Amino acid sequence: MSWEPVYRLIKKIPQGRVTTYGELAKKLRLRGGARAVGYAMAACPSGKGIPWHRVVGAGGRLLIPEPHGSLQRRLLESEGVRMDFGRIDMNAYGWKQRAKRKRARQSKLARRR
Repeated sequence: MSWEPVYRLIKKIPQGRVTTYGELAKKLRLRGGARAVGYAMAACPSGKGIPWHRVVGAGGRLLIPEPHGSLQRRLLESEGVRMDFGRIDMNAYGWKQRAKRKRARQSKLARRR
C-alpha cells in the first residue's frame, strides 16, 4: 500500500493548525483507521516537505515518543500552536478540511444562474 494519499493530505494542513490521526483516516477512508495513519507517519520520508508535526493524537495529545516528541512540540510552538498541560486546544488549532463536493456543487449552481 502506498502512503502517498496520506502525505498529500498532510501537506494541505496549514501552518499553525493540527489534525488527528483519526480525522485523517476518516477523510481518506483508510482501513485500520488512525492506526493505519500512524503506520504511514512512522514511514514518513524526511526531506519531502511533509509537515508530520501537525498530526497529533485524539484530544490534541502529542503521542510521538522522545526525542521526536520534543521536536514536534518545538515545531508546533514555532508556528504559534499553544499547549496546555501537554494538550492542544483542538477548537482553537484544529484543522477541518472542507468537503470538495460542496464547493463543486455550489459552483455548478452558480453557473446555472
